Amino acid sequence: MSSPDSARRGRVAVLGGGPAGMATALSVHQAGHDVVIFERYREARPAGNVLNLWPPPLKALGLLGVDTDDLGAPCRTQFRNSRGRVRATVKSDPAIEAQYGIGGGFIGLLRPELYERMLAALPPGVLRTDQTVERIEQDDTAVTLHFADGTTHETDVLVGADGIDSLVRRTLWDDSPKREHRLHVIAGFTFADVATEPNTCVIGHGREVQGSWTSIRYKGRHGHQWWVLEATDPDAPAPADLLARAKDLGREFVDPLPQLMERTEPGNVQRWVLRDRGYLERWSQGRATLVGDAAHATSPYAAYGAGMAIEDGYFVGRALRGVDLADATAVARALAAYEDPRRDHTTFQVRMAYMNGQMFHHTPRVLQPLRDLVFDHTPFLQKVVGDTNPAEINKQLALITD
Repeated sequence: MSSPDSARRGRVAVLGGGPAGMATALSVHQAGHDVVIFERYREARPAGNVLNLWPPPLKALGLLGVDTDDLGAPCRTQFRNSRGRVRATVKSDPAIEAQYGIGGGFIGLLRPELYERMLAALPPGVLRTDQTVERIEQDDTAVTLHFADGTTHETDVLVGADGIDSLVRRTLWDDSPKREHRLHVIAGFTFADVATEPNTCVIGHGREVQGSWTSIRYKGRHGHQWWVLEATDPDAPAPADLLARAKDLGREFVDPLPQLMERTEPGNVQRWVLRDRGYLERWSQGRATLVGDAAHATSPYAAYGAGMAIEDGYFVGRALRGVDLADATAVARALAAYEDPRRDHTTFQVRMAYMNGQMFHHTPRVLQPLRDLVFDHTPFLQKVVGDTNPAEINKQLALITD
């Protein structure tokens, strides 16, 4: 492997202009290769509204040249029951808390500002919008993208950042059915003046519904985001009035959740159904690999989907640094070096997110009182979600270096 300065500039194409794709492009650019993002829509646009980011992706963003100053509201995180009883407090390493200002949690923000800041960091000409790829071919020498308009593009490496319905994943590993969590989320945000505990995230649970809220910062404004999560038939139509349904679900929870919902504009509310695709044994094949939801779609119960996507992009670029992308063997070795340390970490997050969703929302009704008794009167939840955080965060932070 040659040094970054002496290595031939290779060609990397990224499919998808979300956080995974933009992080990949920024990291690949820093690695000294030519990179282009192909985005099928007319602009790189967020697919959701609310968002949380843990310290590892924040560190990665900073190293990628993204402005993270006042990006979100640092929050401490607690799990509580619907009446406000604390079940677990997420702990943090004091050193991390001092560096990032995050005590046992993440920053709360809105997706549009993350997109704006990542887009601002991209070099001119990297993002190409309104580009629909219909077919992908590869051999030992290159990957060829075939576009809907009949044109083609040849690249040394292809990175699929094209989400849960990834064409790259389907091309590499055939199609696999989506795994239905049989859950949906209704989420909203408000900048109304509502009295809350400052810099706090509360993950609240009733018998069958999650009702949560967290502080946010958005372009210098203080506000709050909230979400409710319940079991649903994934094929059923969405509620006609999302905000009304959210308010109905939120009635069993103590303030400020109901107050935040009352002060939310209907246009600031969104719904999505939770799905993933299980686990892949490999992400890479030949000259192509996957990042973000294309590799490991996860539910919001991990609060880590966008974060893992950003980390993926950071690491794939670092793995390609100093690599001669004309050398198929060197490319395969680099892509393996990218994905091998990531798979266990992301699989753990996806699995835990799925299991938590099932535990909180699909436990048989006869067992729900016993489950809640354990959560309310034993240290079980503290040990599972509160005490494990520092070690996992430290592990990921240690891997993100320059």
